Amino acid sequence: MENTTTRDYENQSADRSGSSTGNISDKASQMANRASGMVTDAMHRAKDAAGQYMDSEPKAHPREEHREGPIARAIEQQTAKLPSDAFLWAAVGSMGLSLALEMMGEEKKANFVGHWAPTLLIFGLYNKLVKLQGSDGV
Repeated sequence: MENTTTRDYENQSADRSGSSTGNISDKASQMANRASGMVTDAMHRAKDAAGQYMDSEPKAHPREEHREGPIARAIEQQTAKLPSDAFLWAAVGSMGLSLALEMMGEEKKANFVGHWAPTLLIFGLYNKLVKLQGSDGV
């Protein structure tokens, strides 16, 4: 039996069909073009489907039934006057006080004061949002 190498196979193939490398690259190019078209088509269909469910422009004003009440608005106007870093420093202070109480052996008090920090940080975040977005995001 004769051992055929890859080069011999390519030469035999080229002799039979003219230029096999050209045919393979043409087929690969055609497949790539077809795949590109399919991807583009799928992207357009997805964009159209998403457009049905999404507003292109955000709503500038919240609906009337979702507006804040007068008490919440008054509280937010007063707390917006506080600097946002006041809440950060209060949270850091509560952590320091908690550490001091823990070192003094007052574990329950230290645990209680230590739980103030996340609440104060959330208040600071809310304060910052109210300052940036306004009471009703207007």
